[in-house]
Amino acid sequence: MQLIYEKSVAGRRGVKLPLSDVPAAAALPEKLLRKASAALPEVSELDLVRHFTNLSRRNYSLDTNFYPLGSCTMKYNAKVLENAAVLFAPFHPMTALLPGGVEFCQGNLGMLYDLGQMLADITGMDEVTTQPLAGAQGEMTGILLISAYHRAKGNKKKYVVVPDSSHGTNPASAAIAGYEIITVPTAPYGDMDIELFKKAMTDEVAAVMMTCPNTLGLFNPHIKEISDIAHSHDALMYYDGANLNAIMGKVKPGDVGFDVIHVNLHKTFATPHGGGGPGSGPVGVKKALIPFLPQPRIVMDDDGKFLLEDQKSVSIGRTANFFGNFAVMARAYAYIIMLGREGLIQVSEQAVLNANYIKERLKAYYDLPYDMICMHECVFSASKQLEHGVHAIDIAKYLIDKGYHPPTVYFPLIVKEAIMIEPTETESKATMDAFIEVMIEAAIAAETNPQLLRDAPVTTPVGRLDETKAAREQNVCCIG
Repeated sequence: MQLIYEKSVAGRRGVKLPLSDVPAAAALPEKLLRKASAALPEVSELDLVRHFTNLSRRNYSLDTNFYPLGSCTMKYNAKVLENAAVLFAPFHPMTALLPGGVEFCQGNLGMLYDLGQMLADITGMDEVTTQPLAGAQGEMTGILLISAYHRAKGNKKKYVVVPDSSHGTNPASAAIAGYEIITVPTAPYGDMDIELFKKAMTDEVAAVMMTCPNTLGLFNPHIKEISDIAHSHDALMYYDGANLNAIMGKVKPGDVGFDVIHVNLHKTFATPHGGGGPGSGPVGVKKALIPFLPQPRIVMDDDGKFLLEDQKSVSIGRTANFFGNFAVMARAYAYIIMLGREGLIQVSEQAVLNANYIKERLKAYYDLPYDMICMHECVFSASKQLEHGVHAIDIAKYLIDKGYHPPTVYFPLIVKEAIMIEPTETESKATMDAFIEVMIEAAIAAETNPQLLRDAPVTTPVGRLDETKAAREQNVCCIG
């Protein structure tokens, strides 16, 4: 497909503007003027529409097909949620921060306040800030809250404990905040080894960061005991909310000992996801950490009016523009209201059912390192296929030729040739059956015609790229 610049024809126009009927403004300073016209493509309106329409048809999204990306919860975003977000489109997100602006956005503040209350209820926390713009920023906010808590108490803390199955952002956030990382290996039963965890815990540990269920898709049955051990050393429990979709409405992280949680609204609560955004990572905390939350905070007075409270004495300060990603939160708010308490419970139940269905259908064809009931996602290994020279990445590329977005491969790192699949609750049995058949085809081809997988993809404009080089040596061409 040609670039839009390659379709350019000198003098061709998509639109003609009428002559200006207002006096010309004063000339700009010479140093601000271009020496030559901007190198923009010159195309007709029809060429322009066709170009970008055809580009959009090459995009892969949940609106076009199944997206089984493990650990990312790529669920369908219902269009009624888009309608909810559009209601707020005319509203400028910074209005409340202008003098007198609070009076003009009581409805917006009320929505954010109610969303925070609902998220606090769902997670078992006492208060929620909606500022963080993504899950990773939510993590960073959470670890800064933990650091502020310990500073205020005069605690001398040096370490953060993480399981070896954790998301990479966990140790990264803790390291950025100045902590050293203690990594605890996974036991044969698929969870952080509790005996090794006990040995790692000292009074110098600031926090334990966990995903529950973990990235193997398994719920840790020792989580309350782990929380009690951490608290006995005055360490806080941090909940990575990436996998909340597995237990939403069933278990409240705050009830099993977690003190801080970030929630990925763009995962669990069905808002658009991917392509670098938009994200939203509200952070919930227990009562002891409320004073350290980012400012300003939304509070409601005795008359039911919403106000902004800005007391910066011990707050970690603002982490983003106040509203965060407002349209994402509007979608999440509508999602929660639409489903209600019972609906949210059904979401988790269906997500777990779907993942276990895929696990049972495929475990005869792919190694299953932890063969037990999983939660919302299941993790296979392509080690059986590796005996024929076929890697997990080859299976992923083969799926592209079959019209599917590949699942997550090579994560979690503790599983050799990992293939992580998360169907979410939004996929039907028919969709999953079709995907399962292709996965079985790939397993059979690995034995009978392994070169077929090693050559994939063959239906795309380009085949195998050097992905490391593409990431580290980006060549972004600028024309003109």
